[in-house]
Amino acid sequence: MMPFSYVSHLYCPKCKKEYSPKEKHQLCECGSPLLVAYDLERLKDNLSPEDVKSREPNLWRYHELLPVEDPKNVISLGEGMTPLIKMPKLGKEMDIPNLYMKDEGIIPTGSFKARGAAVGVSKAKELGVEQLAMPTNGNAGAAWSLYSSRADIKATVVMPKDAPVITRNECAVAGADLYLVDGLISDAGKIVGEAIKAWGLYDASTLKEPYRIEGKKTMGLEIAEQFSWNLPDVILYPTGGGVGLIGIYKALNELKELGWIKGDLPRLVAVQAENCAPIVKAWNERKQESEFWPDSSTIAFGINVPKAIGDFLVLEAVYNTNGCAIAVDEDKIVEEQKKVAQLEGSFICPEGAATFLAARRLREEGWIKENETVVALNTGLGVKYPNTVDIEVPILERNGSLTKK
Repeated sequence: MMPFSYVSHLYCPKCKKEYSPKEKHQLCECGSPLLVAYDLERLKDNLSPEDVKSREPNLWRYHELLPVEDPKNVISLGEGMTPLIKMPKLGKEMDIPNLYMKDEGIIPTGSFKARGAAVGVSKAKELGVEQLAMPTNGNAGAAWSLYSSRADIKATVVMPKDAPVITRNECAVAGADLYLVDGLISDAGKIVGEAIKAWGLYDASTLKEPYRIEGKKTMGLEIAEQFSWNLPDVILYPTGGGVGLIGIYKALNELKELGWIKGDLPRLVAVQAENCAPIVKAWNERKQESEFWPDSSTIAFGINVPKAIGDFLVLEAVYNTNGCAIAVDEDKIVEEQKKVAQLEGSFICPEGAATFLAARRLREEGWIKENETVVALNTGLGVKYPNTVDIEVPILERNGSLTKK
């Protein structure tokens, strides 16, 4: 009988130390995030793209490449297999005729964070976790709170007081212990870290447990499958903690080792906002790690991360795919958000708008060539950020009439 998962071990990308996936682990002893390895040689003989094709349209269709070993521990709300949408009018306007959007807005909890929560919470349940804690810029906390409630795991969440109000409400209605901090996600992280040491909670912070990335990597698996295992030329990703970009890179490398895809990997683009661009600065300076970005602030709140613990993995993915890192103009993000809605009918989140803005700039600069296939990631629903767009609407009297425009 084939195993549900071909998970082999956890390993440290820095010191190469290995750990068992059957025990709770956070960071490596050396302080690095841990990654999940699979027995891909054995899987080659037992799974093919055709086998996956007939499965249910959610991320668990790739369960052999996910770390949950017993299907009874799977906590799911139907997440995954989000649409890959051709953007013809926007593409024409940008001079990128083969422009696509991977739309993560139409997924449980309204953002791509549901992927990491689904796999992370499922594995936490399998490991016997009863209470977890995490800092968040909003959407991750909402997703982990909701999935934790489904798994009967208690969640403690700390977010900046400026995080989107709807994400605060999602945490609260899910029954999480929610706290707001007058500061940034880095400040929230310090508070959570102290509580974890004091109370012995499971640390669900970005990359401080190995399994969130496994949920995020399914975006890469889906993009490959949706292109019939032929890859696009460029993938742009809004980058804060960078787990999604790291995950996509990991997924594509695993598919290549399985022999399901061939040729060069897509050039990966880490997109940041000009007021919080530590990855971009490090890439411009050809460094392997980033520096803390002081006084960071951006309307694309989800990527307001002044220092990512996995920055070296983000930069590795960018360097190894001949990609790039780009910071977009803060005052043009909302303008791009409106343009996507007006041309293509998609109300995307500010972080998603930043990726389209980056694609526009990279095409203008000639880095993206005219006939290349380009995928921009929209990581959430625009309606989760109701205060982003400022509009004035005329008010009619009861007996008023419309004016033709």
